Amino acid sequence: MSIVSTAVLQPYSSALMSLAQSSNLSEKFGEDIRSLLSLLESSEDLRQFLANPLIKPDAKKAVIKQIAGEEMNPLMHNFLKLLVDKGRILFLEGIGQQYLAKLRELNQTVLAEVTSAVPLSDAQQQTVREKVQAMVSARSVEIETKIDADLIGGVVIKVGSQVIDASLRGQLRRLGLRLNS
Repeated sequence: MSIVSTAVLQPYSSALMSLAQSSNLSEKFGEDIRSLLSLLESSEDLRQFLANPLIKPDAKKAVIKQIAGEEMNPLMHNFLKLLVDKGRILFLEGIGQQYLAKLRELNQTVLAEVTSAVPLSDAQQQTVREKVQAMVSARSVEIETKIDADLIGGVVIKVGSQVIDASLRGQLRRLGLRLNS
C-alpha cells in the first residue's frame, strides 16, 4: 500500500467507524461494506466506472444510489456520496477493508484466510473457526475463503502472520525435502 493511499484510507475509515459507533451502527455498516466489496470484486466494470475521473460525479452517485437500494443505511449512502464529491471513491475498496479491520478489532475478532482445493462445507468452516479460535484465543473468528485447485486437498489457514499449511501440496513438499536431505 502506498503512502498516498494510506494517508487517504486511514482518516476516511476512522471517520466511518466514528460515525458508525456514534449511531450504534457498527455491524450494519460492516454488512453494507461487505456487500459493496463483494460487488466490487465481482464487477470489474463497476470498479473501472467508479475510478474513471472522466465520468461526472452525478453519474457515479446515480449508480451508487442504484447499488445501495433500500437495504443500505442512509448514513452509509451519504458517506459514499461524500467519497464521490471528494474524488476519493476509487479508494472505496481500501477504506472498506480498513473499516472491517477496525470492526474486527472492536469485536475482538480475528480474520482467518482459508485457502482450500474445493469449497468448504458449513460444517468444515465451523471446524476451522473453532480450531482457529482455540489457537489464538479470540472471541470470534471471521473466515475469508479462497479456492486454489493446486493445493490438491486440505487447507492453508493464515491468521495474521501465522500460516498453517495442512494441504496435500504442502505435505508432499515437506516429504520431498526430507527425502532430499
